[in-house]
Amino acid sequence: MQGSDERSTVDTAMPRDIEDIGSNPAPVDPIGQVLGRRLARRAALRGLIGATFAGVAVQGRAQGADAGVQGVGASTLGFRGLPHGTGPGEAVAEGHEVQVVIRWGDPVLPGAPAFDPTAQSAAAQAMQFGYNNDYLDFFPLPKGGEGEHGLLVVNHEYTNPELMFAGLGDARAARLGTSAAQVATEMMAHGASVVEIRREGGPGNGRWAPVAGSRLNRRITAETPIRVSGPAAGHDRLRTSADPTGMLVRGTLNNCAGGNTPWGTVLIAEENFNYYFGGPGVEEGAQAASYKRYGLVRDAQFPWGRHVPRFDVASEPNEPNRFGWVVEFDPYDPASVPVKRTALGRFKHEGCTHAVSADGRVVIYMGDDERFDYVYRFVTARPWDRENAAANRDLLDEGTLSVARFGDDGTVTWLPLVHGEGPLTEANGFRSQGDVVIEARRAADLLGATPMDRPEDVQANPVNGRVYVMLTNNGSRTAARTDEANPRANNIHGHVIEIVPPRGPRGVDHAAPTARWETFLMAGRPGSDPGASYHRAVGADSGWLSCPDNCAFDSKGRIWIATDGAPAAANVADGLYAADTEGEGRALTRRFYAAPTGAEVCGPLIGPGDRTVFLAIQHPGEDRGSTYDKPSTRWPDHAEGMPPRPSIIAIVRKDGGAVGS
Repeated sequence: MQGSDERSTVDTAMPRDIEDIGSNPAPVDPIGQVLGRRLARRAALRGLIGATFAGVAVQGRAQGADAGVQGVGASTLGFRGLPHGTGPGEAVAEGHEVQVVIRWGDPVLPGAPAFDPTAQSAAAQAMQFGYNNDYLDFFPLPKGGEGEHGLLVVNHEYTNPELMFAGLGDARAARLGTSAAQVATEMMAHGASVVEIRREGGPGNGRWAPVAGSRLNRRITAETPIRVSGPAAGHDRLRTSADPTGMLVRGTLNNCAGGNTPWGTVLIAEENFNYYFGGPGVEEGAQAASYKRYGLVRDAQFPWGRHVPRFDVASEPNEPNRFGWVVEFDPYDPASVPVKRTALGRFKHEGCTHAVSADGRVVIYMGDDERFDYVYRFVTARPWDRENAAANRDLLDEGTLSVARFGDDGTVTWLPLVHGEGPLTEANGFRSQGDVVIEARRAADLLGATPMDRPEDVQANPVNGRVYVMLTNNGSRTAARTDEANPRANNIHGHVIEIVPPRGPRGVDHAAPTARWETFLMAGRPGSDPGASYHRAVGADSGWLSCPDNCAFDSKGRIWIATDGAPAAANVADGLYAADTEGEGRALTRRFYAAPTGAEVCGPLIGPGDRTVFLAIQHPGEDRGSTYDKPSTRWPDHAEGMPPRPSIIAIVRKDGGAVGS
């Protein structure tokens, strides 16, 4: 995801103070200060050893660790882990190769011009692949098929004008100095792309590449008309001068991770929408407190309001309320109108992944990616219909949005955000369910949800039914504000929590009101970073990770973790790690891929037959002082005059086998 990371060991090009201001004013402390007690007990039970406190020796090392890489050891993974390191290029585990599938500026729509970084325009960018790719998904062709041919769906989260345009200087200067034409180009670089791709040469062979000029290709941008549905549709606080009905929004912004539905649609999630709205109006009027809770500031990170009035809050005070939602669309129909599903709540959505509960209802898991914010879920009011796709069209408009409280006894309690229940009444400013979802953060505050260490991806493992919560970091948590689920002060490396829903005769009950939780791993370097805890074979030289962000699961239920914010000053690049979730290799993480300098790794997506791992490489070259004219890397083209280009890569085994085997 963009920017909310806390890279305390290295300066970056992004003004991080704006990006993650921690807008929860008074996070509750539902549990006492008990650093390490529960973690140590659970680690011992699960075989997790590391360094619950700094200075504790690591109990054992993986085969091959003396050589700076991890061998196979107890893991079911068949590759040797990469040693840590940084550089302008990338690295991948032995026996695998990297293929660049599509880059920023490559043609998407028929008739799109070839990419020319010296002659960019909004009209060209609207037809080309967007910037800072994040969420990835693959929808097979034909629909319902299983081959290596399908639609690649990609989110475009935000833009780096200092790396897009010549002569603007560093990141802060570039954002203040962009012209109206450049802002228009940036707006077209946001949103999402749908691109038909296939692996040429057949299953397990050849290269992944776009199908040129496909009629199924699509671009969604910051200007695409999007319908509003659910409890906030038509609400007074969504009405603007351009849309007095409050029913049709122009565009989608800051789409980070995402998800899909069992009926074959895409869910793209709007995260740091606050970056785009500013001006003195942020601090004035009846909505000033709400603006503050969502992180709006007078000096917006993207000062688009200088050129586009709807981003100036004084001009359009309701425009910010039209963002921060989950957007659904049909990837197979490029003419379909996307829909903002307001029943899923308004906050900084990192993702929105689904699980089907034992009774057939669909459960959407979501994280609100900010320090001291919350984990949510949405449960549909009725089961999805496997036989009638049309019956599922508006399934996400009716159901129950809840927020998580993580108890000190290992229980997760889901607290419903329902108008009229508990404190969610008119006396507290909630006149309807529309008010509840528009101010979901404040509603969750009043219910006493557990403030977390930046919950990002929240995904159910389809093999074991457990739900994994990526908690990226929180350098602002003090010892006085630790709790069982977030046990470390100054948690700059983050951790992963495992939610275990109850299991009944019909399967996993993801819709149950309570579940159990465990700690899967505590990131950081074993033996050095307080609380770092993994499998006992993860050593201080390799295998350990920092700042878990997104995750995916292969057909064996193994977890693949992408990172954002690894400490480059400690010679650690962001990358992709894999580990077993069960058995002797549980939490034995191995480094599979290392990103080029300045980049984070997003996605990830396990392709058909586990034969491909797709990754979105976001903001390569986003280092302190790196500019279009003097970038820290020119990845992936490595050609003079060509800027770094966010790109989608495919990693495959050279022998055509399953990746990681």
